[in-house]
Amino acid sequence: MFVVMAASATEAEVLGVKSHILAEGMTPYDHAGAERIVIAVVGEVGPRKQVLASRLAALPGVETITPISRPFKLTSREFRPEDTVIRVLDAVIGDGSLTMMAGPCSVESREQLFETADAVKAAGATVLRGGAFKPRTSPYAFQGLEAEGLKLLAEAKRETGLPIITEVMEPERVELVAEHADVLQIGARNVQNFSLLRRVAEAGKPVLLKRGMSTTIQEWLLSAEYVLSGGNPNVILCERGIRTFETTTRFTLDLNAVPVLKKLTHLPVVVDPSHGTGHWEYVESMALAAVAAGADGLLIEVHPKPEEALSDGPQSLKPERFAALMTRLRKVAQAVDRDL
Repeated sequence: MFVVMAASATEAEVLGVKSHILAEGMTPYDHAGAERIVIAVVGEVGPRKQVLASRLAALPGVETITPISRPFKLTSREFRPEDTVIRVLDAVIGDGSLTMMAGPCSVESREQLFETADAVKAAGATVLRGGAFKPRTSPYAFQGLEAEGLKLLAEAKRETGLPIITEVMEPERVELVAEHADVLQIGARNVQNFSLLRRVAEAGKPVLLKRGMSTTIQEWLLSAEYVLSGGNPNVILCERGIRTFETTTRFTLDLNAVPVLKKLTHLPVVVDPSHGTGHWEYVESMALAAVAAGADGLLIEVHPKPEEALSDGPQSLKPERFAALMTRLRKVAQAVDRDL
């Protein structure tokens, strides 16, 4: 349930409500909106629901008690009606503009990374993506440069000024990755790795949470809830395709998720058409469609020589194709009243 405080509620009255919630064995999470404060009551209420609601409604400064049937609370629009806006250095995600995150799937070498970073920045990207630790289906596939890859990403950040987004796969490596990255990416395979979600919440860095291959939207939002309830409100949701019966593309890019999420949650939503399609020739069409659907940004893989890439070459754009895509994206963004 949510406790909606009166616009005239004092700080002491807000603290009184939070103290009462704690005394009941629940956890309060408050959000100060434009006009009033909303306090989410989180925990197992059970049969006490009606009694607890009555007690809270009687406290000074309380305007109303709003029940919520959805299992996700802090990620919901009911808790925070206005959009969450996340700032990462000069990049802004969720303010109505379109944020472009681009770079190689894997950091393979200094030359490859820097050539790609320079190219995507010149084309208009504002965040540099690149994998140092790579989760691969096969144990024999390239697993990333790991710590050396992080150092190269940090060097690329110093050279280009672009903030870095890279994946973290294990709780014990969160601190290491957070030392170099500006945004911590949780990949599709780890969307329900709850110990990892709790750990990235503690790190304090913005988190990009990819949808799992078979994850429902409710399950996805509950994974985000782990991060928010851990004290980190800066979560970006990334639709990257789900597994269906279709095999022509690598996954089925669920663009339905974009407007659905915009209705259900205040968190920014970006789309990864590279993984969603698995083929570079489809990336452009789905990127354009994602912008028209209302996505706050795109996550796109770019490689100077995709045919020589150590991972995901078939879905990577060459720099010149990425630059051409940016030109087309600007036209679509303008048509739907967006800035790029």
